[in-house]
Amino acid sequence: MTETVPGVRSVSLGIWIGIGSRDETPEQAGAAHFLEHLLFKGTQRRTASGIAEEIDAVGGELNAFTAKEHTCYYAHVLDTDVALAIDLLADVVTDARLAHADTELERGVVLEEIAMRDDDPEDLLGELFDEALFGGHPLGLPIVGSEESIRGMSRETLHAFWRSEYTTPRMVVAAAGNLSHGHLADLAGAALSAAAERTGDGASPVPPRRGGTHPAVTGSVVLHGDDTEQAHLLLGVPGIDRHDPRRRALAVLNAALGGGLSSRLFQQVREQRGLAYSVYSSTASYADVGSLSVYAGCAPERLGEVAGVVRDVLTDVAADGLTTAELVRAQGSLRGGLVLGSEDTPSRMNRIGRSELDHGRQRSLAESLDGIAAVTADEVAAVARDLLSQPLTAAVVGPFDDVDDLPAPLKELL
Repeated sequence: MTETVPGVRSVSLGIWIGIGSRDETPEQAGAAHFLEHLLFKGTQRRTASGIAEEIDAVGGELNAFTAKEHTCYYAHVLDTDVALAIDLLADVVTDARLAHADTELERGVVLEEIAMRDDDPEDLLGELFDEALFGGHPLGLPIVGSEESIRGMSRETLHAFWRSEYTTPRMVVAAAGNLSHGHLADLAGAALSAAAERTGDGASPVPPRRGGTHPAVTGSVVLHGDDTEQAHLLLGVPGIDRHDPRRRALAVLNAALGGGLSSRLFQQVREQRGLAYSVYSSTASYADVGSLSVYAGCAPERLGEVAGVVRDVLTDVAADGLTTAELVRAQGSLRGGLVLGSEDTPSRMNRIGRSELDHGRQRSLAESLDGIAAVTADEVAAVARDLLSQPLTAAVVGPFDDVDDLPAPLKELL
């Protein structure tokens, strides 16, 4: 999938793989993220230093990221270096060495990354919230795995996961910038044909992921006691999957709840009461389920008051929906953000890559803008009523020894 962007001299290119942390067995927990580190350590044709030297020599960027349902290996280079970028990416993704020594070396790096996450309250909070919301379902497990799973993961386990899951029918090659579609398709075909022949992959792409095993969701609270200056709260409910026709109404609801400076949560929690510096809402949508959540960081003694204000806002919106002014502002915010967010080639590459992988089709910018503008107040009210009437789930990181030590207004929500 490509998109030509006039007036630029760069190309952003990604190989997207429809495999993420939810596809791992307990023995493989953290494998996709581990591979994100390990595949760059050398291929049959290149050393790790050689990979770094080649991309540095053209002033490019080469990196990767892992999510719950997909992984992306990407490059950002000058338009004259597209052939190098696709060759590097295909080489890394399909023909890495996965040497035993490199596995041990990167094991330590991944363990340091887990320790870094544990030292960041907001990152840790997100993991705790998913665990509380989705329970033992794979969506509730950390993308990076656990210290135990990473220490116990063998090179053979990583190699088997890589070879069985990173197949060409699961891949989408996406690029945006100053490019020719035909030229890029030829480069990608040549770079990936050897991998397809080596593994015996078929020619038909794997269709977008749909359905799956729904996690059992019940309201609960999980606490990670830590000697932090602030109490960090993530409070939310199950949301909707990315194929749900109500997804645009949920996006408008989220923008009005906590998506900007004029949102209800920002106004009620920060502007009118001064209870927190950072407060916002967010959504996540997967193939079969999702979440809607609210984050706030505050002084520990104010946690109960913050939780009470958040509860009141959610209750009011569930009962009465949005005002006309809120609806219009939220739609304008989403439309403006969508356009401004597509001004650079990495954003465009991400948009078309994810769209193809998740939906099997491309939505034009105009189609997305029209869809947001078409959302009605009744649609937002209906999705607010459906989602916010569910039991709440909460995760807290802060200076509390036990769940019983949490303020009563927070425990009363659950």
